Amino acid sequence: MHTTDLDPFVSQALGDPKKAGLKLVIGNKRYSSWSMRPWVAMTAFNIPFEEITIKLQQPDTSSRIAEYSLAGRVPVLIAGETTVWDSLAICEYLAEQFPEKNLWPENVAQRALARSMCAEMHSGFADLRSAMWMNIGARFPGKGRTAGAQADIGRISEMWEECLSVAGAHEYLFGDFTIVDAYFAPVVMRFLTYTVSLAPALQGYVDRVAAHPATVQWMRAAEAETDRLAYLDNYPD
Repeated sequence: MHTTDLDPFVSQALGDPKKAGLKLVIGNKRYSSWSMRPWVAMTAFNIPFEEITIKLQQPDTSSRIAEYSLAGRVPVLIAGETTVWDSLAICEYLAEQFPEKNLWPENVAQRALARSMCAEMHSGFADLRSAMWMNIGARFPGKGRTAGAQADIGRISEMWEECLSVAGAHEYLFGDFTIVDAYFAPVVMRFLTYTVSLAPALQGYVDRVAAHPATVQWMRAAEAETDRLAYLDNYPD
C-alpha cells in the first residue's frame, strides 16, 4: 500500500513558518493569477507561510526568481530543503503534507473530478488568459470577448454547473472550499473585471468565492499595490 512521507520541515510549519522554512514566492497580487492559486489555498486552510513577493516585469525579476527556482516563474514553494514550483504541484504537495485539512474533496470520485478540473484549468483556456488577463481592481466591461474567450467561458460555465447541480446552488464546487475553488479564484477575478454575464447560480458562485476571507485578503492587498504595469492597466480599443 502506498504511503506518503511527510516532509519534516512542513510538520514544523504550523508552529513557526519562518523557523520551518515554509515560504511562498509570488508575483504582484494585482496581476499574477498563478501566484493567487496556492496563496489563496494556503490562507484558506490556515497553513502558515512566509510570503516573498517579486515584482514582475522589472530589470531584476528574472535574477530574483532564479534565487528560488531555475524554472524562471512564480509561484515557488520553499519547504526547508524542498523546492516545489508550479501552482498545481504546490497544491498537490500541500494536500499530501496536510492530509487532515482535506484540501481535496474526501470522496474519491469527486476528488478525481476536482483534479481533472484543475488540470484542465492549468493547461487550457489560453484564449481567456490572453484576451482577459487578470487585473484586480480594474474594470474592462465587455472587453476581451473573442470567439475563443467566449468558448472558454462556456466551458468553465459547464464545469461549474455540473458541480453545483450536485453540491447545491449555495455551496462551493464540491460543498466545502477546496483546492479547485482556489484554482478558479483568478477566473472569478477576471469575470468581475470584465463584467461577464452569468446565470444566477454561477453568479452566486462567483460572489461566494470573491467573498471568501482568503480571496478578500488577496484582493485588498492587490488593490493597495502601487507598482503598476501600464500595458496591463489599459485595454486597447
